Amino acid sequence: MNPPVDRVKLSQTAKDQLTKLKRITKIEQWNILCRWAFCRSLTETAPPSPVPLRLDSNVEIAWRVFGGEIADILAIALKQRCYNDGLGTDPETLKTQFNLHLHRGIGYLAGDRDLDSIEKLTALVGNW
Repeated sequence: MNPPVDRVKLSQTAKDQLTKLKRITKIEQWNILCRWAFCRSLTETAPPSPVPLRLDSNVEIAWRVFGGEIADILAIALKQRCYNDGLGTDPETLKTQFNLHLHRGIGYLAGDRDLDSIEKLTALVGNW
């Protein structure tokens, strides 16, 4: 499966939010937190708002590092989500939607006032 992006890039805001999440959860790897955030966004019924993103931080993650062993599954989930949302599944749409989902998910996790430990992060899965 072709990945939606070769390298995952983040906005400075997302980097700052992930730094907060790293401190709270004690998860040190950007890729793991980003994977959680991406999956969190996919659980929402509405598509992410088409806001312009400024990918201006110094954080870049190779797709294979981001996705790990489930990289192909994540790419397929994104493609299916785009299809379900009535969007195209062309490479540009997949890239745009990936970035929107990732950033929305990071914002959701960072903005969750109840999320103050790794235990509460893992407990969120039951609510998705």
